[in-house]
Amino acid sequence: MIKNRQYLSMAEVQEFLDLKSDHGKEMSLFIKKFTKLTAKEAKELRKKLEELNMAKMKEEYVVKIIDVLPDSVQELNKVFQGASLEENESNKILETVKQYK
Repeated sequence: MIKNRQYLSMAEVQEFLDLKSDHGKEMSLFIKKFTKLTAKEAKELRKKLEELNMAKMKEEYVVKIIDVLPDSVQELNKVFQGASLEENESNKILETVKQYK
């Protein structure tokens, strides 16, 4: 039964799978290959991105930013498909992400 719906970064999924060590070992190995941050770092970055208080910053965008860690405006725009960012918004996001590279 689904109690609530929350978007999770791959690092947060990895943390969850590690807690449930009997389940998802194959999935855990797959996620480890592509996860760039620890769960702690992902949660910190999530908080910082949410603190930017941008109307366009939906939860699913935050999670994708954490997973991809974009380096450029072009990469960031791919995350925000269907929503355009102002230059200052893009710069704020990229500066925040840069702290975790």
